Amino acid sequence: MSTGSRPGQITGLHWYALRTRSRHEKMVRDQLAQQGIEPLLPTVKRLSQWKDRKKEVEVPLFSGYCFVRFTSDQKLPVLKTVGVVDIVGGGQRPEPIPDEEITAIQTLIASVLPYDPHPYLQEGMKVEVIRGPLQGLHGILLRKEKRHRLILGVRLIQQAAAVEIDTADVVPIQ
Repeated sequence: MSTGSRPGQITGLHWYALRTRSRHEKMVRDQLAQQGIEPLLPTVKRLSQWKDRKKEVEVPLFSGYCFVRFTSDQKLPVLKTVGVVDIVGGGQRPEPIPDEEITAIQTLIASVLPYDPHPYLQEGMKVEVIRGPLQGLHGILLRKEKRHRLILGVRLIQQAAAVEIDTADVVPIQ
């Protein structure tokens, strides 16, 4: 009989995001693995240019972050790991990452598809167009059916226009 609980609820194991010191992601991953704590550090290959040569290097997909799966009694050893700044969460409590989000990242890195970091976008977010004929415009990102739309509004008259946009052509703005 199924209880409907998620894997993390059964074992007490949850995925968390660790904020790391700059360029310490791989070191954090390796130390956690040595402690028997399960890390996840998605990486992407980049071509790095020096004066005399080019070399392909592996860099973190999410700079400054490493994921880790642990129980509440492993929190202190995780925090004491060299290179760890803190566990991401609200206030004093670390906030677990939903298993399906981690599974999605694991599936992506296990695939043969090319992938790159991308600014986090969600509906209703203010964005700036960074390329194409609308470059430099600011608007609100919306979704209509399966397509993304940029909403350009005139607040004073409370009217707006919508145009289809590729999310690769926009970045969030504060």
